[in-house]
Amino acid sequence: MAHVVVLGAGLGGAIMAYELKDQLRKEDTVTVVTKDPTYHFVPSNPWIAVGWRKRDEITVDLAPTMAKRKINFIPVAAERLHPEENRIQLVDGQSVSYDYLVIATGPELAFDEVPGLGPHGGFTQSVCHIDHAEKAEAAFQQLLKNPGPVIIGAAQGASCFGPAYEFLFILETALRKAKIRDKVPMTFVTPEPYVGHLGLDGVGDTKGLLESEMRSKTIKWMTSTRIKKVEDGQMTVEEVGEDGVAKPEKTLPFAYSMMLPAFRGIKPVSGIEGLSNPRGFTLVDQHQQNPKFKNIFAVGVCVAIPPLAPTPVPCGVPKTGFMIESMVTATAHNIGKIVRGGQADEVGTWNAICLADFGDGGIAFIAQPQIPPRNVNWSASGKWVHLAKVGFEKYFMRKLRQGKSEPFYESLALKVMGIDKLKETKKG
Repeated sequence: MAHVVVLGAGLGGAIMAYELKDQLRKEDTVTVVTKDPTYHFVPSNPWIAVGWRKRDEITVDLAPTMAKRKINFIPVAAERLHPEENRIQLVDGQSVSYDYLVIATGPELAFDEVPGLGPHGGFTQSVCHIDHAEKAEAAFQQLLKNPGPVIIGAAQGASCFGPAYEFLFILETALRKAKIRDKVPMTFVTPEPYVGHLGLDGVGDTKGLLESEMRSKTIKWMTSTRIKKVEDGQMTVEEVGEDGVAKPEKTLPFAYSMMLPAFRGIKPVSGIEGLSNPRGFTLVDQHQQNPKFKNIFAVGVCVAIPPLAPTPVPCGVPKTGFMIESMVTATAHNIGKIVRGGQADEVGTWNAICLADFGDGGIAFIAQPQIPPRNVNWSASGKWVHLAKVGFEKYFMRKLRQGKSEPFYESLALKVMGIDKLKETKKG
């Protein structure tokens, strides 16, 4: 009998547990360890931040669902991973031993790397967590009462740019609906070398599509820009040229700002030689398996992926939903084979599929594979993207509540976008 522990229960961790139950033997057990007993659907946070969703619409109490699937559930945060001992120490003093471990923790949010950044003691909002999004919504209500300049974007080192663009346009739509858009100058600030880079060197015509959207909605932008500091009502930034030389600093006033931070690995799994890189992300091979500790796998945002190429201001590589889903499926099959005496040979298809909602429209893109050069390099825009994002939310929440593990993104690509063969799993 094998005991498999999943550390984390977000987008990757929850479906990881479900898929493991489908792939393991009857005598094997699965345990989920997570600091948060409630799952919240992160892609809906931008809607929370403008009051278009409420907490109970995008959250799931995981304990009943896990119990229904006969998955052990421990809602206690991890203190430290001890891979040599096959053990996770928890903050309440207990330890959880494992035969196999899947790290699916997501990231730690590095607000502290920029003075004044973030909703905890800083001056900017965030949509990275539902608690942040609710604070952002309260600040949005104040903006409606006292309109002023808005700055949206991402800090240097960020890797998840899609939500920044989404919130920029969702906020713009909300301001138009409130009939105060004319009183709110908007600026997008990003470390990307160009609009629509997305940490992926663009996908299809994301550069042209996003620039066009910004021009049509009178939104200014600053690229290759790093934030020096944020103070109450003002942000100090500097643009960096292609030669790496910084231009003179600028001070941008704002009445409201939402800036995504850089990510790093969480402390319980960071600083372990052979397991994590200097940023704390977990090292894995093509089978999602750690090269040193062969009984440890990792999926999702916590996985170490090097940047595509140097940029004037550092940009990370995003891990999109489809990419995470493919990691999960490959990992579940690999562990299922190993416990039966086989070897890990499944490789996730690291493709990117994204629906970026703009409130009343949006942009969708597919990158196959995520890292260029690509076999599929496609992007499109239209009102259908907003409808598809709403459908995605409803489907995924139902799937989480029912404890199902079937993939969503493949169906999305095949049925909505008409792109074939996006989820071929190859043998390593």
